[in-house]
This record gives sequence, C-alpha cells and structure tokens, in this order.
Amino acid sequence: MAREGLRTLVVGKKVLTEEQYTGFETRLRQARLSVTDREEQVAGVISSLEEGLQLLCLTGVEDQLQSDVRPTLELLRNAGIRVWMLTGDKLETAASIAVSSRLVSRAQTLFTFKQVSSRSEAHSELNGFRRKSESALIISGSSLELCIKHYEQEFIELACQSPAVVCCRCSPTHKAQVVRLLQQHTKRPVCAVGDGGNDVSMIQAANVGLGIVGKEGKQASLAADFSITQFRHISRLLVWHGRNSYKRSANLSQFVIHRGLIISVMQAVFSAVFYFAAVALYEGILMVGYATVYTMAPVFSLVLDEDVSPDIALMYPELYRDLMKVCRPPAPIRNSFHKQEEYEKESDAYTVQVM
Repeated sequence: MAREGLRTLVVGKKVLTEEQYTGFETRLRQARLSVTDREEQVAGVISSLEEGLQLLCLTGVEDQLQSDVRPTLELLRNAGIRVWMLTGDKLETAASIAVSSRLVSRAQTLFTFKQVSSRSEAHSELNGFRRKSESALIISGSSLELCIKHYEQEFIELACQSPAVVCCRCSPTHKAQVVRLLQQHTKRPVCAVGDGGNDVSMIQAANVGLGIVGKEGKQASLAADFSITQFRHISRLLVWHGRNSYKRSANLSQFVIHRGLIISVMQAVFSAVFYFAAVALYEGILMVGYATVYTMAPVFSLVLDEDVSPDIALMYPELYRDLMKVCRPPAPIRNSFHKQEEYEKESDAYTVQVM
C-alpha cells in the first residue's frame, strides 16, 4: 500500500492487567519528569508497551491529486524554479507521491538519506549524497534536524544543487525552519504553498505565501498573501501575472529614476551658473505637478503593457528565466568536507590516545 502511494495505518490491540497498566503509568510519569533525555525515555517506555499486539486491520487512504498537478510541476521546473516538498507522511509514501506527481522526473534517480543518529553517520551520508548531486534527495525530519545542527552550510548547498528535495515526517516547526534556512543561505525569495493549518508557520516565514482553499479548511488561505482554489493556478500566477508585475515594476522604477535625474541635473546646472546660490529653479507646486504628471502617464500605460500573450507565456515557461539574476553557482564544498573528515580523524585519534 505504501508503494502505491497510500497513507497506511496499522491497527492492533493488547489486553493489559491492572498491574501492567499501573507499572506502565508509573514508568511513563517518571520519564516525563526526567530532566535529561526526556524524549528518548518516553519513547522507550511507549515502545515497551507496543509489543505482542494483536493485528486487527490495515487501512490505506489514497491522496487523490488535483487536476493538472503533474503539468504544473513540470512547468515550474522548466521555468527554472526549484521545488521542495515538505510533508508529514512517512518516507515510502512521500517518495511515491513525488514520483507520481512528476516532482521527480523519470530520468532522475532518488537518493534516500538514511536514518542517522550521530554526527559521523550524518557526515558519511552527506559524502554519499555529494557523489550523487544530480539525484533527488529524500530525507526524514529527524535526519534533517541532525544535519542542520552539525552541517548546516554543507547540507543547504548540496540540497540546493539537487533538482528536487523531499522532506518527510516534517513538523510545522521543521517546515518554517527549512524556509528560513533557504532565505538565509541562498539570498533568494522563497514561495511557500500550503493547504492546511500545519502549513501556516511555513507560509508566514516565506517571502510570498500561497494558500489553497481545500477540504482541510481555510487556515492556510487566511494566513497567506494570495489565496487560490486549485494547485494548477500557481502556473498562471507566477509565469504570467508574476512576470508582468516584475517587468512593469522594473520599467516604472526606471521612469522614476529618470525623472529624478532630470530635476537634479537642471537644479545643479542652475546653482552652478549662479554661484551655488540657495535658490530653487522651480517653485514647489511646479515640481509636484511635474513629478505627478510625468509619473502618471507611465503608470496608466504600464497597466496594459504585455510583451507576449498569456498562451505564449504558459507554452514557453523558459521566458520566466529572463527575470532571474545571473549569479555564480555555489562554490564547491568538496574541500571543506575533506578538511572536516581529516579533522574528525585527528580528533578521534587524539581521543583514543588520551583514553
């Protein structure tokens, strides 16, 4: 069921005596009151109870995708937009959804980041992923948190080089943390798309938030900057309306700069001719009227300014790439990994010698 992309759930039962329940409750209370390693102790007590269960049934819930999800993701990928999927599903279900929704193309391979519990394991997995940088990354929330804790810069650089990233078992805090890390390290705007209440923190942390009105409610839609009803509307919102807004704002800023330069140059020449006297060339009302009229006409003309039609913009999403800045690719981090590995070897050897 998980390979088919279903949300699976196993239901079981266990009959406890009163003494067994009393002992379990006492150990659970002590674990919750522990000062150190509280989560590990609570998980250990609960796992001791989850033994010898009688299997009752299995459930599989299908996540039916909305219409045109696959073409929308392919269009965003062709437009040069990197797409990350942050979900609370388990690893198998998240990988199946990524493949079925065409987030990961058929020509790409998947690199599953193993469950790590120490810094050395995280370092070895990052080295393995570095050798397969062209593969899509699938990582769980606990492994993601450990990598960010010890290798924040290296992990973000490697993940940004990957064509697609899938983070499963993510809490709302993890989602917002990933968005902030992308903003901090890439220095690029981040757009977050969500449809549930657990996506509110991620939407608020992003530069632009898109909320989808769905069956999970309107929490994401109310917290977002833009509200849509279908996921496929993202393509038109970004490729058509976003592109026009960017180009019109850029043209308007050039008009405003040109207007200011004209006024400044005329005032500078006038002051130079009259020995830099503190006299204005034009009265205040004339300056305000000139600035208003000169800027008003371009504003009204830019409202209907279109270089291509909507059909052409959606048919050729590569036009969206013209708006992106041409920046250098991130520096290779192979040397830093090697230095870190040598440092760890030296520290381990030094520890052995001391002990």
